[in-house]
Amino acid sequence: MKNKSKALSAEQNAELLVILQERFEANPHRHSSLKWGDVKVRLDAAAEKLWSLSEMERTGGEPDVIACDPATGQFLFADCAAETPKGRRSLCYDQAALASRKENKPQGSACGMAEEMGIEVLDETQYRELQKLGVFDVKTSSWLMTPEPIRKLGGALFGDSRYGRVFVYHNGAESYYAARGFRGLLRV
Repeated sequence: MKNKSKALSAEQNAELLVILQERFEANPHRHSSLKWGDVKVRLDAAAEKLWSLSEMERTGGEPDVIACDPATGQFLFADCAAETPKGRRSLCYDQAALASRKENKPQGSACGMAEEMGIEVLDETQYRELQKLGVFDVKTSSWLMTPEPIRKLGGALFGDSRYGRVFVYHNGAESYYAARGFRGLLRV
C-alpha cells in the first residue's frame, strides 16, 4: 500500500462520489441536519481526502458522514459497516506492538494502517457516539485509540456491541484476532 498513488482518476472520483451520495441519502438518521450539497463542496475541494475515503471503502468500511464539527465546519466521515471492516482485521494495535512480536506476527497494525490511509482510529467517545447511530460490531470488535497511560503499560482498548450494550475492554496491544479490526474517522 505504501507505493500506491494517493490520487484517484476522474472516473474513480465520480464513482466514489456516487457511492457516498447514495449512502448519505439512504441513511439520513446519521446526519439529519446536513445536506449532501454542502458535503460535496468540501469533497470537491479535497482530492487527498477522496483518496482516503476510497481506501475506507476499498477495505470494507462503508464510510458515511456522521457529524459536522461546529468549531471547524469539517464533516466527519466514519466507517459505518455493520461489522469492523473486513479489509482491516487481524491487526495488532500499533507499530510498537507489531515490533514486539517475535513469532506469528500479524500483517500490520491498526494505527499503522490508519496512518497509511490518512485516517484516525476512533477513540472511545467517538465509538460510543457512532453506536448511537446504529448497531455496530455485534460479531466483531474494533481497536480504539488508547490513552497513553494504558498504552505505556502494554495495553490497548477495543470495543464491541453485545446484549444491546456497548462494551469497551482492554487487551495486550500485541494481540490480534480474525474478528478484530478498527474503524476510522476522516475530517473533511
